[in-house]
Formats: sequence, C-alpha cells, structure tokens
Amino acid sequence: MRTLADLGDLNGRRVFVRVDFNTPLTDGGEVADDTRIRAALPTLTELRRRGARLVIAAHLGRPKGADPAFSLAPVAARLSELLGTDVPLAPDLGAVPDADVVMIENVRFHEGETKDDPELAARYAALADVYVDDAFGAAHRAHASNHAIAKLLPSAAGLLLQREVETLTGILEAPPRPMVAIVGGAKVTDKIGVLDAFLQRADTVLIGGAMCFPFFKAQGHAVGASLCEEEGLEPARRVLTGPHADKLVLPVDLVCGAAFDAGTEVTPVDGVDVPDGLMGLDVGPKTAERYGALIRAAGSVFWNGPMGAFELAPFAAGTKAVAEAVAACPGTTVVGGGDSAAALQQFGLGDTVTHLSTGGGASLELIEGKSLPGVEVLS
Repeated sequence: MRTLADLGDLNGRRVFVRVDFNTPLTDGGEVADDTRIRAALPTLTELRRRGARLVIAAHLGRPKGADPAFSLAPVAARLSELLGTDVPLAPDLGAVPDADVVMIENVRFHEGETKDDPELAARYAALADVYVDDAFGAAHRAHASNHAIAKLLPSAAGLLLQREVETLTGILEAPPRPMVAIVGGAKVTDKIGVLDAFLQRADTVLIGGAMCFPFFKAQGHAVGASLCEEEGLEPARRVLTGPHADKLVLPVDLVCGAAFDAGTEVTPVDGVDVPDGLMGLDVGPKTAERYGALIRAAGSVFWNGPMGAFELAPFAAGTKAVAEAVAACPGTTVVGGGDSAAALQQFGLGDTVTHLSTGGGASLELIEGKSLPGVEVLS
C-alpha cells in the first residue's frame, strides 16, 4: 500500500484528501462528536507541513440528492477550529475557492458518488495534483471519491488509513499471546465471518449480546422472548461442533427483562435458560467476572460488539465490565469501531486502548479476509 512517504515533494501541490467526517450532529446543527475529525488531523497536519494545499472531501449520512440537512457546513466549522485556520466550504465543484485548505460539499450529494462514476471522479481529480485517502470507514465501498479517483492521480494512504490496516492485519497475523477475541452484538449471521477468523487465530473467543441465544437454543436451552434469529441456528451449530469449539466461551448467567426498556423489571438468571415472557438483555455478573479475568490476562485483545443493551442503564453492567477489562489489559488492545467504540466513549475509556478503529464495517470485512476496494486501489 502506497503511503505519504511515496508521494515525494508536495510543496505547492494541491492534494485531494478523502476523509471520514460522517459525524453525528446536534438538533441545533453542530457537531456532536468530533472523534472522526480529530482522527484525520495528523494526516492533514503532515500534508500542510510538507507545503501541500488541501481539498478535503467527505460524506455525511445518506442524503437523497443535495439535502441541506446533510450539509458539511458544521463539520467545516469544527475543522476550522481544530486546524486553527479558516476552512471554507465549496457548495459546487465548479466554484472551489483558491484557499490553502478548502472542503467540498457532501460527496453523496452527487448521484454518481456511490456508483463509482468515472466522470464524477474526473471532476474531483481536476481539483488536485495528488490523491490521499484517509477514510478507512468507507474503505469497504468502491465510490468515486475513494476508488475511481485513485486511478487518475498519484495516490497514497493517509496516516490514519495506514495505521488502521497495519494494526488490524497485525493482530491477525502476529498477535501477542494469549489472544482473546470478544464478539458481541445482535446477530450471529452478521458476525459469522469474524467468528470464523478468530476461531482459527485466537486462543479464546468470548461471546456476548443477543448473538449468544442461537448458541443456547442449539444446545437445547430455553431462550424465552430473547432476540434469537432463526438464521443463526445453523452457523451456531456448525461452530459448536467444529474443530475450534473448545475456544468458544459462552455466558453462564444473564440479566433479563420483560421488555426492551430501561423501566422494565430486572430479573437476574443464574444460568442461561430464559424464563417464558422474559428476554436476555445483558450477561450476568459471573460471566462479566469470568470474561474480565480472561481479558486482563491477555497478550492481545480484539473487541467488537456489546455484551447487552448497554444503552439502557439497567443492562449496561456487562458491557461496562468488558470495557474496563479491555482498558486494564496491559497487552495490545484493538476495538473494532461501531457499538464497542460507542461503549468505550460512554464509559469514559476511549483513550485507554491501543487502537480504536474508526471503521466498524471496514474493520470487520478486513478481519474476515475480504478485499477493501479503497485499500486495494492504493496497492
């Protein structure tokens, strides 16, 4: 993968930088969480240090055409504050101001963006001399601003994209031992590729969230009203009878409720059989203690997916215990974006891990062994 070191002299050259600024906004239209903007600052700062002039491109949400509700204006304003320089927003590709740093409007305002349209890519390329991709969160998509354009200009990965790929591939290829993978979330079918990858490579795989219920049902346990996808039963049976089943660790107790609601009555269950009318919404304290001990003793940890409905206070304890254990682990700790990253931030632990990925879907596809178009085009 080509990196910034391969680009040579950038002094006075215009660099089109694709970043992932898909940030949440407040009701008042301001940036609610600038984590992704801050993650791109090292690349932007390094390019400016080398004398480059920047044309910054990003997407926000999934607009249907040019929708003002999805404008990058609040993002440009926040980036201006973080960079300490004015970052004007160009609403039209035909009228991009001649500034040291400029941001173009939401690339998904253009119909051809998600179609990897070469004509749109050519319009992007006409704005610059060099292309840099730092949007790991979009690397699993082949779009005009992160794929087709890279074929038209000298191109390279930014510092964030480089770090994401090297860290995630590194924990697969040469992880410090013992390696513990924590896989949670709602559906086995969403994570079966990740499970298969870690059952082959990790020493221990801890399961949490609603995805544990197809495993329990396959073992003959009652799941009550818990979220239990029928499509997940066959993959669960395959894992339970597979050659790496001894690496799999399932919960031993649960915290249940009658409804997915913070006000529902909380019912601890010592065991994994869920009573009729109740749903499992978190792992129990015995499971949290067991998982925590394994995580803290690990040489490396990869975590993707919560242990339960951590957004509901009565059912957040399991995810919090895992987050605290990951934070306390002295080894290499990698968190694969998405809800796990949100949980770390919720519990004030975002700065405690070795690497917090900015790309949930991209990180999972990379671990599954899938090709990432936004990375492959830079190779």
